[in-house]
Amino acid sequence: LAIGTIVGALTLGKALPYLLNALPSFDYRLVILSASAAAVVGAALVAIAYRDGPFPFPRRPFSWGLVPVVLAHRETRLAIAGYLGHMWELYAMWSLIALYFFDFFTRHGEGARAASSSGFAAFAVIAVGAIGCVTAGRWADVVGRERVTIYAMGLSGTCALIMGHLLGSSLWLMGIVALVWGFSIVADSAQFSALVTETSPPHAVGTALTLQTSIGFLLTAISIPVTAAVARTVGWSAAFSLLAVGPALGIVAMLRLHARRHPRPAGLA
Repeated sequence: LAIGTIVGALTLGKALPYLLNALPSFDYRLVILSASAAAVVGAALVAIAYRDGPFPFPRRPFSWGLVPVVLAHRETRLAIAGYLGHMWELYAMWSLIALYFFDFFTRHGEGARAASSSGFAAFAVIAVGAIGCVTAGRWADVVGRERVTIYAMGLSGTCALIMGHLLGSSLWLMGIVALVWGFSIVADSAQFSALVTETSPPHAVGTALTLQTSIGFLLTAISIPVTAAVARTVGWSAAFSLLAVGPALGIVAMLRLHARRHPRPAGLA
């Protein structure tokens, strides 16, 4: 729940520039200045008010020498693989959803208002993910982290397969699917970090988390331009369907991890 709340705050911060951009009095320079000012305020809050929590955790810094140890550990590899499937979808969706909404509102005759409408819609769809992060964090503490990641990726992948076909649909139908997608696509994000922390060798936790995060964000450098190119050349249905490949593979990894961490008793069907 705690790390889900942290990622929820990140998600809300990701959404805010879209809201600023949608306001009629803002241009791109004010958006950048406002977002930068908020970052400075955040830094000041950390400098002034941050304190370590009540449960001490030993520092495990990154070490190149521990990379082979992490990669040789099957449970950690599966947790990282699930995260990579999640990341293939997440940042490409976040980066391109406003463009999808612009095409949607343009097709529905909004003309000059399409840019503003797409900004408000992108803010709503990304921001609702903050609720998803906190909710999934609470559920994960009850039903288990692997299950939550499987449910979230199943839901987000399904929305990805549907969303591209809704350009000509009603605003209500498209909006409901988009909000469900925004809720589910990031809901599981924090739980992958928790899983890597729990499954990796204790002395290599820092190295495992660094590998997970760095490879995951490196993957977005592929998924974002590839998805954008497919959207331009083939269309949104093909582009968003391509994103669904990530959660599908992530589910496979999480099912295997769950089977290893929670084996069925002998003789049980």
